[in-house]
Amino acid sequence: MIRWTYAFIDRPAGLFTEAASFWARATGTHLTARRGADAEFATLLPIGADPCLKVQAVGDGGGVHLDLAVEDPVALTRRAHELGAETIAATGTYTVLRSPGGMVFCAVPWHDEFRRPIAQAAPDGALSRLDQVCIDAGPAVYDAEVAFWGELTGWGAYPGSRPEFHVVEQPAELPIRILLQRLREERPTSAHLDLACSEIEGVRSWHEKLGATHVADGARWVVMRDPAGGVYCLTARDPQTGGLPGR
Repeated sequence: MIRWTYAFIDRPAGLFTEAASFWARATGTHLTARRGADAEFATLLPIGADPCLKVQAVGDGGGVHLDLAVEDPVALTRRAHELGAETIAATGTYTVLRSPGGMVFCAVPWHDEFRRPIAQAAPDGALSRLDQVCIDAGPAVYDAEVAFWGELTGWGAYPGSRPEFHVVEQPAELPIRILLQRLREERPTSAHLDLACSEIEGVRSWHEKLGATHVADGARWVVMRDPAGGVYCLTARDPQTGGLPGR
């Protein structure tokens, strides 16, 4: 059973400070001291809750990956292998894996996290919560990714509000859920962050003041770019439940 989930924000090492500062302010958290052999990791700590966001400095590019926290990472790794994943790297405490469609994730130990962070209020009162990792998969691997994540997590999985989406919905007490998006073209599988917003324009204006830029408008979302170049979305989902309004 997955006990907790983390969204890992991977950004180029040279832009780590910009990325960490932006996401700390956008999520109402504060940054821990950097750690790791190359000082590549830091955690975003919420007030009165357990963390579910971390930042990592990477060599180039960047993106997003998931950490799945469990009581027995070895057992989760074994199950992932049975479902077609492969190990990229392993340490004494965690394993880095790649899903059948190419999504990187980690099996990590659970450290008794249980308090989900509350939504963050913008200066104008608009609420937002970084609560979703969207896995972007090409048509050739999309169905395999949908099957893999549903089986690995054991969570409820169902078609989304549009034909290109499939939701893997976490138990209510967990902070990060998974959305899969079928791309129109073939390209390597990647992921981006989604924030649920009570009022998209208010959150967008606030994020732009923090250094983000507007990229494009979607049906129920706005595509943004953080100061380190990472693309993310502001969505019209309920920050409390993660669901669409009226559902």
